[in-house]
Amino acid sequence: MFAVRRFIVLNRIWIAVALLALGFYLGFEVTWWLGWLPMLIAVLMVVAHFMVGPVTIMQRYIEEGDVEGAQKIIQRVKYPNLLYKPIRSAYYMLKANFSTMSDDLDSAEAELRKGLEMGGADKDFQGTALLQLGSIAYRKGNMKEASEHLRKAVQSGLPDADSSATAYLQLASIALQRRDFKGSKFYYGKAKAAKPKNEQIVEQLNEMKKYMARIPG
Repeated sequence: MFAVRRFIVLNRIWIAVALLALGFYLGFEVTWWLGWLPMLIAVLMVVAHFMVGPVTIMQRYIEEGDVEGAQKIIQRVKYPNLLYKPIRSAYYMLKANFSTMSDDLDSAEAELRKGLEMGGADKDFQGTALLQLGSIAYRKGNMKEASEHLRKAVQSGLPDADSSATAYLQLASIALQRRDFKGSKFYYGKAKAAKPKNEQIVEQLNEMKKYMARIPG
C-alpha cells in the first residue's frame, strides 16, 4: 500500500499529464460530461505536488530509521516557498534535523529561522524550533542567545515533557555557568517537575542533582 502511495506522490506531475490527456480524449471523443473528471483530478494533483510535496510520506522513512531515504525524499522539494505553511514548517524542521545530525549547525540554524520567519506555524513547532535554536547556540558557546531562545521556547510551549525538561536543564546549566545559583536551582526544579521519560534526560537530571546538592542555600 505504501509503495502505491509513494509512486503516486513522487509521480503526481506525470500522472496529472496522463489524466489531462485522458480528459481531453474523453471530452472530444465521448462527452465533456465525462472528460472533466480526470481533468479535475489532474489539477488537484498538480496543486498537491507544489503545495504538499512529498513531505507527507517521509514519516514512514523516519519511523523505519531510513535517514538516507528521507533525505532523498526531501531533496525532491524544488519550490519550498510554494508549500502550504504547516507543511513548509515541517519541511524546514526536517531539514534542520538532518543538518544537526551531520553537525552542520549553521545550516540547521538557517533552516529553523526560515521556518519561523514563514509564520503560520503552530505553537508546538515554534517552541520546538526555538528549543533547537537554543541548543545550537548552546553548542556554539553563545550562552546569551541560547538563554533567550530557550526562554522563548518555554513561553511558546513545548509539545512534551522531555522537550520541556531539556529546555529547563539547559537553562539551569547556563545559570550555573553564570554562577546564578538561585536561577540554576529554579530551572532544575522546573526540569524535574516536567517528569521526563527519556532515559538520557533522566540521567542528565540525576547528574545535575549532584551539582545542586553542592550549592549553598
